Amino acid sequence: MKLGFGKIRDALKSGAEKNTGEEKKERKEEELEPDRIGEVTMKTKTSEQKSEDASKTESKNEPENEPEKEPMIPADRTGATKTGLIFFPAFDWAISPTHPEREERLLYTRDQIFEEGLMDLPQIAEYKPRLADFKDIARVHFCIPDIEAQATTPHRISVGSCLVLADALMRGEVKNAFALVRPPGHHAMTVAHGNRGFCNINNEAILVEYLRKKYGIRRIAIVDTDVHHGDGTQEIFYNDPDVLFISFHQDGRTIFPGSGFVNELGGPKALARTINIPLPPGTPDKGILYVLDTLVLPILEDFKPELVLNSAGQDNHFSDPLANMRFSAQGYAKLNEKLAPDMAVLEGGYAIQSALPYVNTGIILAMAGLDYSCVKEPDFRPGMFVQAARDRQVLEEIVATQLENWKNRDRLVEAEVAKHGDFYRRKKQIFYDTDMIQEFQEETIRMCPDCQGYVTIDSQAHRSINDTRIFGVSVPIYACDRCQAEAREEYEKRLTYPEYEYVYLQDKKADEYREYNRRTKQETSY
Repeated sequence: MKLGFGKIRDALKSGAEKNTGEEKKERKEEELEPDRIGEVTMKTKTSEQKSEDASKTESKNEPENEPEKEPMIPADRTGATKTGLIFFPAFDWAISPTHPEREERLLYTRDQIFEEGLMDLPQIAEYKPRLADFKDIARVHFCIPDIEAQATTPHRISVGSCLVLADALMRGEVKNAFALVRPPGHHAMTVAHGNRGFCNINNEAILVEYLRKKYGIRRIAIVDTDVHHGDGTQEIFYNDPDVLFISFHQDGRTIFPGSGFVNELGGPKALARTINIPLPPGTPDKGILYVLDTLVLPILEDFKPELVLNSAGQDNHFSDPLANMRFSAQGYAKLNEKLAPDMAVLEGGYAIQSALPYVNTGIILAMAGLDYSCVKEPDFRPGMFVQAARDRQVLEEIVATQLENWKNRDRLVEAEVAKHGDFYRRKKQIFYDTDMIQEFQEETIRMCPDCQGYVTIDSQAHRSINDTRIFGVSVPIYACDRCQAEAREEYEKRLTYPEYEYVYLQDKKADEYREYNRRTKQETSY
């Protein structure tokens, strides 16, 4: 059933007001003295947690490296026939009235899919958006100074839409799903000081952690097809061997964010679980589909993920104003048909008239298993773009190199782990192009023999007016008990350090998240 966009907006507005009131009840702020921080425990629970707790008894023989709470069991989807779809254009959010990432970006797509009657097809199941909880965001991000500062209502609806479709997928209501939403998110990293690459929070990463917590999904593959390297998603899962991140994008030497090279393979325990494919500018359908057939699909078949997610950026299109690629709507539809993702989430794409309506229509039809051969841009002619011989050679070399890395991944991990002691450290500089923030980070990973180890991040952001320094501690969902205890001790210790304005705890194993403001001496728990 269709719901007019004015009604959607009104419903979401009232829902946002309602949820904002409920959110205040779900979280608790308390003024703390440093010597009793360790006594603080989770103050409140969501209604979902309360119902789960009431129906479960606590196990005393819980094995290590498993979530503490029993997840829900995903339904069998073999009989599902529909494609789930949510359309949320975020009418009230834009970086500026003339910015490429503004409300008009999806309006032509809206007109196209409604005029073509796609929402009325029996193969399409339309779902309504909802707000994501603060806790969903806290599972992934250290938001500076807090979640409300970085995640506006449109951001929460954008990622909440992804979670709605995830639930529909896991309940077996749909065979696959496409979140046609904005704002995008794949440039947002673990630490969020502001907007970079048009992204504040990472929709795909929040979706992954939600699936892990609620449904126990462990092995997930993310294929990022945006023209810009998905550096935020890569950074978030760089040390996670259970998440395979594959990104093909225009060569970072020629486009933002200047990363995504073949040698970026992952952290010591997750080498070759990051596969980057920097494409020469001007690569057409034939080149991208060659990479898909010879590299991406063989690796996915070998990895055997429980779910395949697509960061569905559409700015590889030949008419996109922010890039220099030569992909077509037919190429995107064919890619989607071959990749067959369980779920796609819209990322970039800024040719609002000449590309997005056609590309989105092609992807929807391909996901629904319908004929997309009639979807063509008015100015596209078959054969108008040809792969240069030199560029084809570049692609062949990249495919050969990354297949070799994948083949030797276990040996690479063993050799790299042997180089480090108890901790692995790396320093990073991150530039926020939208908000003009220069961030300096030191990331430390506990090289635990029993799990992937906890992570700490010391981050300092230089702004034009003032600087902010924070310290974050992150415990993976499958951390061992020892790493969990060490990480929590590290959090409590850092609360007394005067150089940090904010200190964060992200305990995914306990599903508990805290942020401490040294100035106000208040700790917020989610």
